[in-house]
Amino acid sequence: MNMTYILFKREFSSFFATPVAYVFILIFLMLSGVFAFYIGSFYERGQADLLPFFNFHPWLYLFLVPAMAMRSWSEERKSGTIELLMTLPIMPVQATLAKFLAAWCVLGLSLVLTFPLWISVNYLGSPDNGIILAAYLGSWFMSGAFLAIGLCMSALTKSQVIAFILSVVVCFLFVLSGTGMVLDAFKDWLPLLLLDTIASFSFLTHFESMAKGVIALNNIGYFAIVIAAWLYASLLIIEHKKAD
Repeated sequence: MNMTYILFKREFSSFFATPVAYVFILIFLMLSGVFAFYIGSFYERGQADLLPFFNFHPWLYLFLVPAMAMRSWSEERKSGTIELLMTLPIMPVQATLAKFLAAWCVLGLSLVLTFPLWISVNYLGSPDNGIILAAYLGSWFMSGAFLAIGLCMSALTKSQVIAFILSVVVCFLFVLSGTGMVLDAFKDWLPLLLLDTIASFSFLTHFESMAKGVIALNNIGYFAIVIAAWLYASLLIIEHKKAD
């Protein structure tokens, strides 16, 4: 755990040693405001809540998180520093966890910096702050799921562009599976049980539930399983590269 913490500090610092974290946070804050106030019609709705803000998070993460994650392992492989990393007394699981936790903390920081929106909605009305807190928690867990997929795709290739494209495609499938468009396309020839199964794999299904204030174990458990599964897949890939 001590080595994981050391690696975590190294990875976290590296985000702020380059413009990556600053650019990501700036773009996230700008787009969040645009989507919430303009596209989401925050004022026109006349309701004191942050649903317009949270409704766009899956689509923001769909492109922003893969852009953050694409360099994690791809850059290490391209520059050759992964070989040096693997010769040190560091277990691949420690490096994988450190990279994930560092990037996840940057995502968490991005969410924390949206606090002016929370203050604004409390100034304008009397929202249910418990629901807003649950939505923030759900958004952070969902971002971790996007991130775990992005790290796995980054471990697959030396090309950051290919890693980005693969991440977007896989994440898009996880988001799309719960939309009405997909479910309507299958409802005429698939039994209800299979439709529910398809919908249960969607990030939207679990996040929307939490955005409404429902912190259920199955929703948190779903994101935890997705994160663990994709991190384990990343670990297997890194172990395979190490063996080569």
